[in-house]
Amino acid sequence: MPLVRIDLAKGKSAEHRKAIGEIIYTAMIETINVPADDKFQVITEHAPEDLNFPKSYLGIEYSKDIVFIQVTLNGGRTVEMKKAFYKRIAADLHAQLNIRREDVFINLVEVAKENWSFGNGIAQYA
Repeated sequence: MPLVRIDLAKGKSAEHRKAIGEIIYTAMIETINVPADDKFQVITEHAPEDLNFPKSYLGIEYSKDIVFIQVTLNGGRTVEMKKAFYKRIAADLHAQLNIRREDVFINLVEVAKENWSFGNGIAQYA
């Protein structure tokens, strides 16, 4: 059910971009109870000038390597699960790809189950 959008500046290899997606997918399975094979991701590169963000916010300093991650998913996860999810992604991106934890920006968008169609014009969860 989750739809993951990953946005970053141009210049990273296809392997690097795919690894970001796999790290997020693994974290979804292990921290927020997403079933196996439920992987729908869009990874988009942008010209650096097309990513508009502040130098810092809430005491966090950002670099040109910021990665924006937006996950649209069904509502119902606890705050503790969400915190574990954020922490896991930032830690794993840092450990496996040397992405600064400060440069991992995550946003969850919760929707009702009837707001999905996985094909055939059918609302499979409704």
